[in-house]
Amino acid sequence: MKKNYIYILLVVLTVPSLFFSSCKKYLDKSPEEDITIEEAFLQRKYAEAFLVDIYAGLPNEIYFTDMSDINPFIVASDEMNIPWPEKFPKLMNKGSWNAFNVAGQIYKNMYEGIRKANIFLKYIELTPLSAEFTQVTKDRWIGEARFLRAFYHFQLMRIYGPVPVMDYAAGVSDDFTRIKRKPLDECVAFVVAECDKAIGFLPMNVVETRDIGRPTAAAALALKARVLLYNASPLWNGNPDYISVADKQGVKLFSQAYEAGKWNTAANAAKDCIDKCEAAGYKLFENYPADPVKNYQQLFLENNNTEVLFARNSGRDNWMEKCAFPGSLGGWNGWNPTQNQIDAYNLANGAVPIAGYNSDGSPIINPQSGYVETGYAATGHPGGRWLADTRNMYVNRDPRFYATINFNGAYFIDRRVQFWKTGADGQGNAGRDYNTTGYLLKKFIDPGVSITQARSSLKTWIFFRLGEFYLNYAEALNEASGPVAEVYNAVNRIRNRAGMPGLPSNLSQEEMRTRIRNERRVELAFETHRYFDTRRWKIAAQTDNGPIYGMNITEGTALKDDNFFRRMLVETRLFQAPKHYLFPIPQDEIDKNANMVQNPGW
Repeated sequence: MKKNYIYILLVVLTVPSLFFSSCKKYLDKSPEEDITIEEAFLQRKYAEAFLVDIYAGLPNEIYFTDMSDINPFIVASDEMNIPWPEKFPKLMNKGSWNAFNVAGQIYKNMYEGIRKANIFLKYIELTPLSAEFTQVTKDRWIGEARFLRAFYHFQLMRIYGPVPVMDYAAGVSDDFTRIKRKPLDECVAFVVAECDKAIGFLPMNVVETRDIGRPTAAAALALKARVLLYNASPLWNGNPDYISVADKQGVKLFSQAYEAGKWNTAANAAKDCIDKCEAAGYKLFENYPADPVKNYQQLFLENNNTEVLFARNSGRDNWMEKCAFPGSLGGWNGWNPTQNQIDAYNLANGAVPIAGYNSDGSPIINPQSGYVETGYAATGHPGGRWLADTRNMYVNRDPRFYATINFNGAYFIDRRVQFWKTGADGQGNAGRDYNTTGYLLKKFIDPGVSITQARSSLKTWIFFRLGEFYLNYAEALNEASGPVAEVYNAVNRIRNRAGMPGLPSNLSQEEMRTRIRNERRVELAFETHRYFDTRRWKIAAQTDNGPIYGMNITEGTALKDDNFFRRMLVETRLFQAPKHYLFPIPQDEIDKNANMVQNPGW
């Protein structure tokens, strides 16, 4: 019976050193089955199969609502709501999560991936070089494994804070109760060091088409820059809420004092990422410069384009479309951007439409902006951004709004969507799968997909793209040096690419901070940034603790029905600070290891 790669790989992963007894009365086996892991790594094909399996831990973050252990962060931020109360992020929004019901799959998956990487790095030196397997290829494989090990550690750090650093191939005989959480600064230093090593092993660009999806030095530069930005931010940098947090031996797990220099370090890393990536041919996606709406939309539909630094290939899929298509196109009406998110989009002339909110949640409209929420457009936009009879609140907004949001009366694929109660996509025709806010997500959604005809498209999920690092650089430099010219240049590069005017001059550092944060909210919307941004800035107690609004989906009988266009409370969310700034360590991990300490508040 001939063994295939997958079976051999699963066997190898069971323990770090394993051989099989010859049990002929149970199974006729070929000679290659009775091999140790050392012998397996003597063959290039098995070594490569082992490397490929390390990638299995990459989270498929296109799943916002199901497989919620993978990406609960979109719905658990103020960006989105869904109609399905049983999903894990809805428990988070109610404050009904704890160390027993917490999504623990991230913890399990990341450490599985880390262990595979450690085993690979331990044994790859046994794989002999040949004409088909040169030192260059071996070095690249080592760089990939180092990057993935660092990436998986960061995935843990961003939700748990300090975590155990696993940099060796643990065996089944090891005493795992001796494993402890490392101080956060040590975790950061480990990830940065691994990135630096990976950069030395990896090429800046994908070598062959078959290698698309594998990390390059560009990905390692990006990971390094992002972790250093997080390390400079208030949640991790001298946070007074965490000063007393220590392990069982009294070792403090968080930095004890604020270090302003961390912002300079973060700014330098972001600039280094931008400069080296652009020198290697990466660039902001601008394939459709005359149409910023299409340009922004296609950035996420044209896979592996020039802006992408690292992405997960997700195969052919139509899950996102099922969740975001209106009911009249066979969708579930389920991915509902909040009114809170809609309000973040400036007007096309750069004016800020909403200056704040009254105690009842009604908006305080900026009178200088020209923005109005009443009435309807007499004519449509010549480029189709909105049609005649569109509510004025959706007219003349940031081009990214039209690429990201399907609003009531918007034209989508072959029809105008109808979100009022009796409309084709309204609550009255939807049952359990109803639109809770009066909006549907359009970003990432492929209009070429058909739910009714079971037609899907090839999907990727972008972990790092160049546009993020312009904003990372601007934020870190503004915190380090104030709103100097380079800060303006970085933010305006992103705004101008999106068809927006540059920022007003003479902003103070605080005003620039506000502008940069809103730019991130718009440019990086629904890309798993908002959840972590509000937490690292320590503002989630304001953004995620309180009312979430939408349109009045329970009323309306026509497109121009004023009753629909009233802001209504969708739900009131609960966020407890500082408890909810970090996930709890899963309780079963605490139970297995007396040296594992829980996060504060849990």
